[in-house]
Amino acid sequence: MQFGIFTVGDVTPDPTTGRTPTERERIKAMVAIALKAEEIGLDVFATGEHHNPPFVPSSPTTMLGYVAARTERLILSTSTTLITTNDPVKIAEDFAMLQHLADGRVDLMLGRGNTPPVYPWFGQDIRQGIPLAVENYALLHELWRSDVVDWQGRFRTPLEGFTSTPRPLDGVPPFVWHGSIRSPQIAEQAAFYGDGFFHNHIFWPPEHTERMVSLYRERFAHHGHGEPHQAIVGLGGQVFMRRNSQDAVREFRPYFDHAPVYGGGPSLEDFSEQTPLTVGSPQQVIDRTLSFRDYVGDYQRQLFLVDHAGLPLATVLEQLDLLGEILPVLRKEFDARRAPGVPDAPTHESLRAAATNS
Repeated sequence: MQFGIFTVGDVTPDPTTGRTPTERERIKAMVAIALKAEEIGLDVFATGEHHNPPFVPSSPTTMLGYVAARTERLILSTSTTLITTNDPVKIAEDFAMLQHLADGRVDLMLGRGNTPPVYPWFGQDIRQGIPLAVENYALLHELWRSDVVDWQGRFRTPLEGFTSTPRPLDGVPPFVWHGSIRSPQIAEQAAFYGDGFFHNHIFWPPEHTERMVSLYRERFAHHGHGEPHQAIVGLGGQVFMRRNSQDAVREFRPYFDHAPVYGGGPSLEDFSEQTPLTVGSPQQVIDRTLSFRDYVGDYQRQLFLVDHAGLPLATVLEQLDLLGEILPVLRKEFDARRAPGVPDAPTHESLRAAATNS
């Protein structure tokens, strides 16, 4: 079981002070958070990709390359890479380069994003979002596995005798997670290729998450990649902790109420009841996180969102210290519950070993 954090990189005013960090401050804070993630023993740091204010991570591989140079163990990932509006050739080359620089500590999560205007900004039509995701990934998959590619599709100019460079490290492409909140077509895409499926799990009720993950598992088995319990699943989550649950609720409430993504909607209490958002004590976060297994089964990766909504860096680092304290308990309890035959999360080393033995 891998544990980590993901960031959306929002530049949001702190509702308790009115101060908005500069873009430079937010970018530097994201790096500090990544370094802290390695320090406390987390496995994964993932950054989103956005091309509009109030977000700053427009170039994930640039940030991850910088973090790679300052870490030794952390797996570097995305949350998400926009498969619909990025050129698959550029994705193939950027992440292969990052693979080499990071000695294989790289995977990525592909998605369509949640900002409709990004499509025309990059010359695409949002009405073609699903077909773009399907076609672009088919090309990316091929670019990483064939030294010479001939390609013709609907959405880009043809390729003839093309080789993307550098080639994937050790001939092993980065592992791919397909991220989706609501699109069964993406669960099907992940299952078709035998890739991972990541359900963000921060807005919708457990019943919806259960349906999406179950669909992916069933289709994973249908396409001959193994039994449903052998499918590779990841979940997102949101937490805010203090030693005393009442202190956590009191401190987080103004951030929740003014957050760009859910401010002005349901109350903190209603949102916490209806979604996986957990605001409370460390023990409450342990109990809530362990409960995810009850409706998705054994899974391989859990990423937490801890740095959004204007929370100052000092507070986020305190959250990570608390997460570091409960991490051994989460690892122990998930391992104790895991059924026989459930695979570990893929890494470069395990994928290389599998390729060598095949």
